[in-house]
Amino acid sequence: MTAIPQERRVVTAIPGPKSVELQARRLATVAAGVGSTLPVFTARAGGGIIEDVDGNRLIDFGSGIAVTSVGASAEAVVRRASAQLADFTHTCFMVTPYEGYVEVCEQLAELTPGDHAKKSALFNSGAEAVENAVKIARAYTKRTAVVVFDHGYHGRTNLTMALTAKNMPYKQGFGPFAPEVYRVPVAYGYRWPTGAENAGAEASAQAIDQITKQIGADNVAAIIIEPVLGEGGFIEPAKGFLPAIAQFAKDNGIVFVADEIQSGFCRTGQWFACEDEGIVPDLITTAKGIAGGLPLSAVTGRAEIMDAAHAGGLGGTYGGNPVACAGALGAIETMRELDLNGKAKRIEEVMKGRLAEMQAKLPNGDVIGDIRGRGAMIAIELVKSGTKDPNPEAAAKLAKACHAEGVLVLTCGTYGNVLRFLPPLVIGEDLLNEGLDVIEQAFSQI
Repeated sequence: MTAIPQERRVVTAIPGPKSVELQARRLATVAAGVGSTLPVFTARAGGGIIEDVDGNRLIDFGSGIAVTSVGASAEAVVRRASAQLADFTHTCFMVTPYEGYVEVCEQLAELTPGDHAKKSALFNSGAEAVENAVKIARAYTKRTAVVVFDHGYHGRTNLTMALTAKNMPYKQGFGPFAPEVYRVPVAYGYRWPTGAENAGAEASAQAIDQITKQIGADNVAAIIIEPVLGEGGFIEPAKGFLPAIAQFAKDNGIVFVADEIQSGFCRTGQWFACEDEGIVPDLITTAKGIAGGLPLSAVTGRAEIMDAAHAGGLGGTYGGNPVACAGALGAIETMRELDLNGKAKRIEEVMKGRLAEMQAKLPNGDVIGDIRGRGAMIAIELVKSGTKDPNPEAAAKLAKACHAEGVLVLTCGTYGNVLRFLPPLVIGEDLLNEGLDVIEQAFSQI
């Protein structure tokens, strides 16, 4: 799969001297608003390893935020993208089209939930996909209101900032935001006041009541939700919540949009996370894992909804770039050939088992308030001992301790207290367990 030895190696401080030198150059020329989790500069990456310019090899539990699910240099992605690169890099699909774009749309029609006629439009980023899903839903319904959920994240453009729940760092100082966006409760089981067992029914009832009273169902163009909420803390809505919301949308002529940008393409052990409760969305947005690291996104959905926008109403200069489309076909080929859904389920089994053992061993084990997620989209929510009070300090300390030992982990969550794990689906089990060993050691340090 990759020429990089699949082993952790720490030969300098993290970051090392060459990374420190590059960071100084970066600070001189890159805008301060562009952050980095860990300022080690990558030289090569593949499988479950990132190798930096100082020769350190880090175990990758981030996958570039769920992008390099097939690895950062997957053979089929490199082969197909390289061949396309040699033929042509761009014509603009809106000027002279090419087969790769059509092939990706054919694959999306086959892989996404539901057996209805489907069409797709391709874009560059997840935020672009979400914006276009809103455009399409408004064109189809002739309505304007859009409903989103607490703890949701949908992007950094003006409209998608409005759709996103969390202020810092995504929205602070960047308003005013797009109008006609309404936020309702989500079934966050761990934090639901009457208990996780009641969250699905109660949260869906509350959300539907708010939509009905405050907006009017007849005014809603789209309801948009991540089937597993990503930046908000890897929250799996309690069982029953998504089916109730999807049914409400269907009953009221509202376009139900599943934002699968982080959870799609085998990440949760299914092609798409909404399949877990048999949800068939009207529209589904994808990006991240779709193209093995190349920038590509899509809106896929019911043909009659997708065709609602007038000719020329959808598009973009780079949308469905031919090299990115080739990468996507390589990524999908890899997912099928290696059964990455099966690999994601095995990662879940290993990670949840090990994390539960850590929770049991910790003298104040209840600092791990919740272990959750599906497939290779796993998280632990950290709380102050004996409470459910968020503990972002513990999350930051754990991440720092892991980074120092050569394991790249990410934090997330509305309260900044969630450690999330997104290993490449091709990671070797030895490497996965070694990364978990480092996490366990980090717990003992804090």
